[in-house]
Amino acid sequence: MTSTDATAAGKGRAGVWNLPNVLTMIRIALVPFFVWFLIADAPGLHSESGIWRWAAVVAFAVAIYTDKLDGDIARSRNLVTDFGKIADPIADKLLIGSALVMLSVLGELPWWMTLVILVREWGITGLRFFVIRYGVIPASRGGKLKTVVQTAAIFLYLLPLGAVAPWLTWVAFAVMLAAVLITVWTGVEYVVEALRLRAKGKLQARADRGQEQP
Repeated sequence: MTSTDATAAGKGRAGVWNLPNVLTMIRIALVPFFVWFLIADAPGLHSESGIWRWAAVVAFAVAIYTDKLDGDIARSRNLVTDFGKIADPIADKLLIGSALVMLSVLGELPWWMTLVILVREWGITGLRFFVIRYGVIPASRGGKLKTVVQTAAIFLYLLPLGAVAPWLTWVAFAVMLAAVLITVWTGVEYVVEALRLRAKGKLQARADRGQEQP
């Protein structure tokens, strides 16, 4: 390897191992702790709304805060990378997905809501990888709104305040229903964007082949 190659490789590593990406990886690492806290609070899958439930709330809140923090840092310091564009939504899906599944396992959230959201989330993730050779699909404004509404709904479901304020259950359900609708809507938007990106990439590839011909 030449000195130039070594320098380029060093820059590539520095590009990945920046603060926003490290925060994204911390968010991924928090997911198993979050799940364990929920399980610890629910022997026999019956939530006791005790200290471990509050620990799960705190873990979820910290993980969500790292999501906001890494985005702010990446934009302010011009540290947006392709790795971050892919890893950040995956971290979000792991956190949101684990929360939805656990809430459904505990009987607090209808399974149909969880399944609709998960099919959309992982379907779009697979779509991102399918079209990555044509380009990276960044998070849209609608996608960010979807994440905010999903997060708010999950946070309301996680808060062990149902016995004190039963009306929160209905508020949480209403917010989650809004999250499901936005999730489906933005999923359609991403499919359209992926098709547009794929078509553009194919046109560019044909143009490049045409230029190479004598």
